[in-house]
Amino acid sequence: MRRLIPMLMLPAAIAVAGCSSSSGEADKGADLATFVDPFIGTDFTGNTYPGAQAPFGMVQLSPDNGLPGWDRIAGYFYPDSTIAGFSHTHLSGTGAGDLYDISYLPYILPGKRAEAPLGLHSRFSHDSEEARAGYYKVRLDDYGIDVELTATPRVGLQRYTFPASDSAAVSLNLSKATNWDSTRDTKIMLIDSVTVAGYRFSDGWARNQRLWFATRFSRPFLSAEIDSTAILNDKGERVGMACDATFRFNTKEGERITLATALSPNSVEGALANLMAESPVVDFDAAEESTRREWNSELAKIKVTTSDERLKRIFYTALYHSMLAPTIYNDVNGAYPGPDGKTHQSASHTNYSSFSTWDTYRTAHPLYTIVDPQRAGDMARSLFDFGEQNGRLPVWNMWASETDMMIGYHSAPIIVDAILKNLGGFTPEEQKRALQLMVNTARMRDYRRLGDYIDKGYVPQSEDDSWEMSKTLEYAFDDYSIALLAKHLGETEIYEEFLKRSKNYRNTYNPATGFFQPRNADGSFLEPFNPDAYTEDICESNAWQYLFSVQHDVEGLTELFGGRKALEERLDSMVSHETDPSVELPIFSTGMIGQYAHGNEPSHHNPYLYNYTDAPWKGVDWLRRIMTELYTDTPAGLPGNEDMGQMSAWFVMSAMGFYPVDPVGGVYELGAPMFERVEIPVGEGRAFTVIAEGLSDKNRYIGSATLDGRPLEKPQITHDDVMRGVTLTLKMTDKKDKR
Repeated sequence: MRRLIPMLMLPAAIAVAGCSSSSGEADKGADLATFVDPFIGTDFTGNTYPGAQAPFGMVQLSPDNGLPGWDRIAGYFYPDSTIAGFSHTHLSGTGAGDLYDISYLPYILPGKRAEAPLGLHSRFSHDSEEARAGYYKVRLDDYGIDVELTATPRVGLQRYTFPASDSAAVSLNLSKATNWDSTRDTKIMLIDSVTVAGYRFSDGWARNQRLWFATRFSRPFLSAEIDSTAILNDKGERVGMACDATFRFNTKEGERITLATALSPNSVEGALANLMAESPVVDFDAAEESTRREWNSELAKIKVTTSDERLKRIFYTALYHSMLAPTIYNDVNGAYPGPDGKTHQSASHTNYSSFSTWDTYRTAHPLYTIVDPQRAGDMARSLFDFGEQNGRLPVWNMWASETDMMIGYHSAPIIVDAILKNLGGFTPEEQKRALQLMVNTARMRDYRRLGDYIDKGYVPQSEDDSWEMSKTLEYAFDDYSIALLAKHLGETEIYEEFLKRSKNYRNTYNPATGFFQPRNADGSFLEPFNPDAYTEDICESNAWQYLFSVQHDVEGLTELFGGRKALEERLDSMVSHETDPSVELPIFSTGMIGQYAHGNEPSHHNPYLYNYTDAPWKGVDWLRRIMTELYTDTPAGLPGNEDMGQMSAWFVMSAMGFYPVDPVGGVYELGAPMFERVEIPVGEGRAFTVIAEGLSDKNRYIGSATLDGRPLEKPQITHDDVMRGVTLTLKMTDKKDKR
């Protein structure tokens, strides 16, 4: 069904809004946004997007190539040469494709079209692309139109510079879906001669995703043509409508038309309120300047000193990538939908969504507790709230939906870490509720083989299941986290129960092979067994890559291996052992060094385990190799999926010289600093400072260390040390010394 609506009869435009001001400013002249290269990670397996976003913003406004596929999970793949739209929601390097909501494309009628799935599109060249934190620009070569993008937290702004034409048009596409996404219902409403609103409901990775929008144009459109097609289910029954629109303009050479689009998870009214709050005037430059200030403020939370501009670019891009998710998920009035189908109110904190907890509990969330403790607390509360609304801990939640992607219940360590660090404002009563939520989840016998895990102390192999060995190890860490919270609250029985469960990793270790190994229900280990092989019993890894997945009990792991020397030898073997030629590496095994796969998360902490041996310098060599060879300032500069900030957060922490092997232990292992000086402001005029004296590629090893002048006896510092604003001084040397 097509409707052509002339706009000259509609009322004049209502007032439009300006952009929200920055919540804080970076140091004068510290334009760190210019060191951010959003194209890093858009090639190879990074699966990132180059478009515009405010820090942790609900809007991720970015170009889409228009084609499906694993390489285009984030909508954009650097080797491509087409753009089919600029949509407002994207996932940063997840390996699973969803969203791509509310897509606009300027063009000159009749437009360049191809068969589905590409459809209406334009060619482009990387020569015309520009990007920095909060800004993107490209030229659509088939139409001679320049497109610029920027975003506030809930509003995306697009500025089009047209050639002279009486056939200029802007397409709004709500019907198209790609990858895991599928359109279920849409609506487009014309509010006045410059305002359009509506919704797009979809199913995909996030089920029953509901998104409303409101767009305001900087000048009236001449007409609006709306097409709608019925969406049918498998039985041929209509379940919704797929709507698209075309807005017509006459343009002069160089004329600019700007669109401001606000999103809401609640309603059109919510979207309009977000638009008025964050962009009361359709002013692209004001929005871009405001977001640039926001990014400079966020990036200045870590100040590094180096003469290596390339390293600085890699570092601040990594810090930027770590601040794209989780994303804000409430309207400006605090309203947001929960997984229970009800509207909730976050009066005291910002609500967040899109938590890739299997990845991000390891490094990203510990990083937030240092550089952005307010946000870290809000994120923990968001997970807690979602869990109470859904009846169990979230695993991988986004847009009021539990995707149940990956394994474990890793929101537990994130919440526990926040409570132990006194973040999030959890009252004593809320802390007890959080513990009960964790305990209830961990005792759900019919959920993901937890009954077997409880009864046998491991998850046995089954033809009807997968990732059993990995589940045992992941559950054990989460149980340790629950035990810590129980101890904190004086719940002795719960503490003892979950501390015992945290030792279950031992039940899947086979001393005959020296590996954690899939185990049958009768207690026997699964045969045949090849630690190089990638099987359904191990999550996205092989037995080598899960060999050290006992972050919470390195001493116990060392005991299993036979002592410190044995631990050292196993670590040596991991980086030296070449893959069996009969084994084909899967897509997620990238960034390979021997059997170590930095492109996936389970072994991210492994190099730091050399601190528990008599050869800590070996970890330094390993870390340096990862940071200098696997991370670059090119589009292929990430060694694996970004995974919503984890891949980049690992680099940020490691390059500063310390890392949380145990993400809830409050202790950081020293490693391989890459900067002469690092400063992290921690409030009240204080800063945690790391000084690496004499640092060079040759002088890469820590000869000695002091904390405010006090010699360190172990290569460790605590979270309390960091937040007190002490100075860590490292005397760097070229000597490989067990000290």
